[in-house]
Amino acid sequence: MTAVFYILGVVLFVAAILASIGLHELGHMIPAKAFGAKVTQYFIGFGPTVWSRKKGETEYGVKGVPLGGYVKIVGMLPPGAAQFEDGSAVGDGSAVSDTVVDEASGALLVRRSNTGMFTQLISDARAAEWETIQPEDAPRLFYRLAWWKKVIVMAGGPTVNLLIAFFVFLGVFGIYGSHEVVPDSGKPVIESVSPCVVPYAESGRACKGTDPVTPAYQAGLQQGDRITSFNGTPVRDWSQLQGLIRSNLAGQAVIGYTRNGVAMTGTTTTTVEARPSSDNPSDQALKQVGFLGVSPRSHVQVTHGGPVYTLRQMGTMTRDSAVALVHLPVKVWGVAEAIVGVKARAADSPVSIVGGGRIAGEEISAKGFPLEDKIAGLLMLVAGFNLFIGLFNFIPLLPLDGGHIASALWEAIRRGIARLRRRPDPGYVDAAKLLPVAYVVASFLLVMGAVLIVGDLVVPLHPLTQ
Repeated sequence: MTAVFYILGVVLFVAAILASIGLHELGHMIPAKAFGAKVTQYFIGFGPTVWSRKKGETEYGVKGVPLGGYVKIVGMLPPGAAQFEDGSAVGDGSAVSDTVVDEASGALLVRRSNTGMFTQLISDARAAEWETIQPEDAPRLFYRLAWWKKVIVMAGGPTVNLLIAFFVFLGVFGIYGSHEVVPDSGKPVIESVSPCVVPYAESGRACKGTDPVTPAYQAGLQQGDRITSFNGTPVRDWSQLQGLIRSNLAGQAVIGYTRNGVAMTGTTTTTVEARPSSDNPSDQALKQVGFLGVSPRSHVQVTHGGPVYTLRQMGTMTRDSAVALVHLPVKVWGVAEAIVGVKARAADSPVSIVGGGRIAGEEISAKGFPLEDKIAGLLMLVAGFNLFIGLFNFIPLLPLDGGHIASALWEAIRRGIARLRRRPDPGYVDAAKLLPVAYVVASFLLVMGAVLIVGDLVVPLHPLTQ
């Protein structure tokens, strides 16, 4: 039965992510069609076509590799400087020219002969973009849209992901609530003593023979002991005790405590470890602080909230996600090192859709947890993925949606400055010139995806044991 629930969790998660991808692409397609742009394809997945059906001018379908999706909007790249077969060119190559039609065949022409690797790549991409475009398509080409329409079309996809995250989080926080484990106030009572010092990046693993013994274990502290003083300072609550331990660094620690009503004293030396600089578990910043090796007796605090509370929580998640995006290359490199056995995989490393599926399967099949906890955990996982996907796609680099948004905004700024200075209209921004950057970013995304998928198969994370 556990295996059945595991598979159910994986299937539900994958189905939810595929639905999110489909809605993301609708976020692009609907405004594009509303603004009159020509949309020829709407697909979920990549690779070979599994199923498709054409309705009107748009082909809808599903591809064999469910790792994304796309909408084909005609005319994303402007034509550049067109050139006839006899060598006569139209346009100066710097500003975008109007569509040029071959008088003999009626086909739209794009310059095809270039020198230089990147120049040739741009030329080939532009030529491929224009191979199927006919003269009657000219008014409906994407690059001809007003800049604000381009922004709406390209922002529509990631905005849908953010809205999915908001409504899922709203439902969870409103019905199930936000569950946070907090120390019992006013009761600095030990719940557990770690027998060994495990680096924070390897949190959750069992002790190894090479791991040093924790200072708390050396001092003889046990579960149920109530700390009364630390180096002569009376201890009122766990937060104060934590501050005293952290500031002690590698100094001597005289710990007063009571056990079964009997006052006792233990002496040890705290060690220095890299730990989160705040109590926020998603905070990526680590700081060298004093470490004792004890966990507090705690309770689960449940907080219910509506839209404002949800937005505040998402604001915190967005800040943490922004920090995670900055550290993403380093984190992916850490996963690669874990794959080859250089070091253990960090508990806060990123995961792919494969890893997300495994986590969902483990949460649904876990024993000893109420059904509502499992459902809430699955929904939070789906919402978290959507939040990250939405934020990631707003990065202002091609081929991400944010790159097209940045191009449209630059077009508006450039044209606005030209009007203010009463200079000729500089024309449309040629996004094709940024294709070398797009190829580099796309290559990184492919490598990152491959590393994370392999990592999720070879050295998977098990959050329930973290």
